Amino acid sequence: MTHNHPETLVYLDYQATTPVDPQVLDAMLPYYRKHFGNAASRNHAFGWDAEKAVEHAREVLAQGIGTTSRSLVFTSGSTESNNLAILGVARMYQPKGRHLITCATEHKAVLDPMQYLVKEGWELTTLGVNSKGHLDLEELRAAIRDDTVLVSIMHGNNEIGTLHPIAEIGAICREKNVLFHTDATQTLGKEAIDVEAMHIDLLSASAHKLYGPKGCGFLYVRRRNPRVRIEPILHGGGHERGMRSGTLNVPGIVGFGKALELCLQNREEEQRKVAALRDRLQQQLMDKLSHVHINGDPEHRLACNLNLSFEFVEGESMLMGMHGIAVSSGSACTSASLEPSYVLRALGVGDELAHSSIRFSVGRFTTADEIDHAAALTISTVKKLREMSPLYEMAMEGIDLSNVQWSGH
Repeated sequence: MTHNHPETLVYLDYQATTPVDPQVLDAMLPYYRKHFGNAASRNHAFGWDAEKAVEHAREVLAQGIGTTSRSLVFTSGSTESNNLAILGVARMYQPKGRHLITCATEHKAVLDPMQYLVKEGWELTTLGVNSKGHLDLEELRAAIRDDTVLVSIMHGNNEIGTLHPIAEIGAICREKNVLFHTDATQTLGKEAIDVEAMHIDLLSASAHKLYGPKGCGFLYVRRRNPRVRIEPILHGGGHERGMRSGTLNVPGIVGFGKALELCLQNREEEQRKVAALRDRLQQQLMDKLSHVHINGDPEHRLACNLNLSFEFVEGESMLMGMHGIAVSSGSACTSASLEPSYVLRALGVGDELAHSSIRFSVGRFTTADEIDHAAALTISTVKKLREMSPLYEMAMEGIDLSNVQWSGH
């Protein structure tokens, strides 16, 4: 299959990754050529320059979440941060107990390390969610036991955009004396985060979701009240105060700091702009098409996220029709099994609807023209596919499909 880029390319997949902001790239370039030192080289100016740049970025990033620079550990991204938090805490706090709590709609980078620990004999409670993707706080409270060492709940969902009430969750964990980890990959630089006010003990973030480079992330590890200790997963050299060995990605870290600085300069204004574009897209699609469902919580969600199910069409065939628009389909097009999204399934969205879902995500460089173009193309694609659908025809005739007796052969 050849991927020929058509003339007009509209990028509406900002939740998958973002382009590097030109100002971020400018900040990074000198650290590839002129100041190329290793931040751990203590004997010469090249190393000192690199170290100084890293410490400045660490300061900016730490302030961005309301903490001090010594609480941040640089990693290769959120997947590593999540693994380090979950595996690191589990191994360090094993004497206290072997029970973990998470939520059914978490990213695989949280669920998979949890499952890995289950194989090693840990117990895991996975909380369900309601039809909007919210967990029940009382259920969370009841799930915490004396031997629970960690609760891991994301801040904003990568598929449906639902925002969890992190401060309330943090308060429950603090009251019950259990560590709280949050995956803030989708929210850093976009939603307000304060690790003190929200009682967050560990937090994962990644540069490439906020107009920074790929391959760079951090894990916040609380230093006091309580002091959190984690066992490293990468050994050798004892970098990052022993929590994560390896030569630091200096240009990446510099870019990460610059990217967050730019996000925080006009966070609220940018959020409003992004949400307005998202609403413009939603409005046009809802006005011109019937049988469209919003997945997630229309109120408490990321500004950039619009996850819709279009009844009587298949997400995969929609993507084929929407040439020139980069979006992501809710069904796992990459897997051989074509399983519908586990996130939508957790919300109780039926398989048919889950298979017809598309995630549009808007960002800093999206224009109103692009939104209008994407809306027009989506509308014409859905109409074309529905014209070929006998189910759509039956529904239009007022037949309730849920009561149809399909005969087997």
